[in-house]
Amino acid sequence: MKEITELNLPENLKYSDSHEWAGVEGDVVTIGIDDYAQDQLGEVVFVELPEVGATYSKGEQFGTVESVKAVSEIYTPVSGEVVAVNESLADAPELVNNSPYENGWIMKIKANDLSELASELKNLKDKAAYLEMLKG
Repeated sequence: MKEITELNLPENLKYSDSHEWAGVEGDVVTIGIDDYAQDQLGEVVFVELPEVGATYSKGEQFGTVESVKAVSEIYTPVSGEVVAVNESLADAPELVNNSPYENGWIMKIKANDLSELASELKNLKDKAAYLEMLKG
C-alpha cells in the first residue's frame, strides 16, 4: 500500500469522494478510478464497462471493478451520455493499476448541459482538497 505522499494525483484532474477521477475536455469528461482506489483494491482482474449510449446522472453507479481482494462499484462524477468506453480493459484490466489516468481510463461521458457540468465539477475536489480528505 502506498503512503499518501506516494500517490499519483495529477493536478489537472478533479476527484470524487468515492475515488473516481474526471478529466475535462470541452463537454466530454474522461472518467476512471484514481491511484488511491486502485492501490486499495490491489490487482484488478475485471472491469465492468458501461454501454456506449447509456445515460447516467451524477453519483449513479455505472460499473464495477473487481480485484483479487474485492468488488467495488464505480460512480459517475458527472451526468451525461457515454460516448466511449475503454475496450482495452476487457483483455487487460491491469491497466487500471499500471496506468490509471493514461491507459486505464474507463469511460468518456458527454455532458448534456454545460452549465450543469460546470456545477457538478465545482462539487468535485482538486488535488489538494482530495489529499486533505484522504488524510482524514
